[in-house]
Amino acid sequence: DSAGPVVYPQGARGSFRGFGVDVDVYLGADSGDAGGTDLPHGLAVGAWLLGRAGWTDAPVEAVGVGEELPAGRCAAVGRDIAAASGRTALLVLGDASACRTLKAPGYLDERAAPFDAEVGRALGTADLAALAALDVALARELKASGRAPWQVLSGAAEGTDLAGTLLYEDAPYGVGYVAATWS
Repeated sequence: DSAGPVVYPQGARGSFRGFGVDVDVYLGADSGDAGGTDLPHGLAVGAWLLGRAGWTDAPVEAVGVGEELPAGRCAAVGRDIAAASGRTALLVLGDASACRTLKAPGYLDERAAPFDAEVGRALGTADLAALAALDVALARELKASGRAPWQVLSGAAEGTDLAGTLLYEDAPYGVGYVAATWS
């Protein structure tokens, strides 16, 4: 179904041409055998980041989840990812709300700043319960595309003792962005 999960294999191609940038990226090493699989823009950003970090020697795949995927199913996807191999690293991408200012893509919604603050706190402290409890309907209303990926992360991290560090939280252009690391 369109909510996912959708798995993209190593070598899948993404492009930023739709944004006026003549750049193609590949998930992991360009194996040339991904069967013409095209990455959605968000996963293309992840492939670009992995390429910039030199992540080409380890196996890699991308998993896309849509905003309609229920919280419990997101957690199950995360648990499946974590159980798939002995050691796994995740790069999780998704926007916080897009309703922080009058000129934001979703216009101003007074619920957006508190929602983003809770997301920042939860990601910055690796609070699995808070991520799992994010409201699906509210996230959709606030245009927060990160809700489902963060709930996959929450499921993948169950049973671990990870600590979080908040690196960035702001809302340029009226869209909330949060960057955190867990280790």
